[in-house]
Amino acid sequence: MVGRPAVPEVIWARPERAGRGPRPAFSRADIAAAAVRIADADGFDAVSMRKVATELGCGTMSLYNYVPRKEDLYELMLDAVSGGYDFPEPSGDWRADLVALARQTRAMMHRHTWVPRLMSPVYGFSPNALRYLEYALSCLDGVDARFGEKMELVAMVNGVITTFVANEIATAERSRSLPWSEEQENAARTGYLISQIATGKYPRMAAGFAEDPGPIDLEGVFDRALHRVLDSFDR
Repeated sequence: MVGRPAVPEVIWARPERAGRGPRPAFSRADIAAAAVRIADADGFDAVSMRKVATELGCGTMSLYNYVPRKEDLYELMLDAVSGGYDFPEPSGDWRADLVALARQTRAMMHRHTWVPRLMSPVYGFSPNALRYLEYALSCLDGVDARFGEKMELVAMVNGVITTFVANEIATAERSRSLPWSEEQENAARTGYLISQIATGKYPRMAAGFAEDPGPIDLEGVFDRALHRVLDSFDR
C-alpha cells in the first residue's frame, strides 16, 4: 500500500502531513469527519480511501500523504466520535459516575453503529480515548485499588457495553432485512416457543415463563449487567 511505513508507527506521533510542500489542504479532523459521514450513511464496509478522497474532493493518492494506512483512518474515525463525551465533575459516587459514562457510550454506539466493530485496545490511546480514560480514572480516585485493577474495571465495563450494543444493532439490522415486521417475527417465534414448552419437556423454562412472561426490559438488562460488573469491584 502506498505510504505504508516499514516499521510500527502511531498516527498521532506523525505530523499532520508528511514531507515538505504547500500548506495541507485538509486536517485530520476533516478526513475523520468525511469517513464518519460515509460510515454513518452507508455502513462501515463502505469506508475506503477512495470514497473518503471523493468526499473531500481530492485524489486518492494524495490522501495517503495525510493517512498512510486504512487502519490509521479507522483510528481517526474512532477518536473523532469519542470527542463527543460530556465529562462532568465526578460526584464522589464512583458507581453512579461510571454508569452515567456507560450510558453515554451506549448512546454514542447507537449513533454510530459501526463503532463496536472498531473497539480494540489497539485504538485505545488516541487523544480522545486518553481523555476518556483519564476521566474514568478520576471517577475512581476514592477507590482503594491499584491502577491496573482500575484499568481492568474500565475495560470490563466497556466490554459489557460493546457486547450489549453489538447485539442490539445486529437484532435491529436483521429486523430491517426481513420481509415482515419485527412484531410478526416475534409473534411467530413466541408461538413456537409456547408450543414446545407446553409439551412438558422443559419444566424449568415453563416455570420461569409462568413467573415472568415478558417482554424483556432491555434497559433493565443493561443496568443489571453493568451493576454486576461493578459489584465484583465493590469491596
